[in-house]
Amino acid sequence: MLLAGKLRQYGLTVDRQVPINIEYDGVHIENAFRVDLLIEGKLVVEIKSVEQTLPVHAKQVIIYLRLMRLPLGLLINFGAPTFRDGIRRLVNNHKDFASSRLRANQREASN
Repeated sequence: MLLAGKLRQYGLTVDRQVPINIEYDGVHIENAFRVDLLIEGKLVVEIKSVEQTLPVHAKQVIIYLRLMRLPLGLLINFGAPTFRDGIRRLVNNHKDFASSRLRANQREASN
């Protein structure tokens, strides 16, 4: 995939088609889902190429984040009219997670 290759050129660790196992009530399912891209072991990226994303696409990313216990994911739709229209940031109920810009503003305000 071109996106994975380009991210690797920038020095990032990118894993493709990362399997997610599920264990529930004593039942273990290997490779129940696959994440399109996992960047630096922290960021889930799900790639679509559809005319319009649906709520189920965002839910898919949230489920992956919860199963992997990760805070942040991106849903990227290359079928949208513009890249800006096709990217969506999703957060997994993580309380201690804030953008670096917000943290920097909080430090400046406290000085």
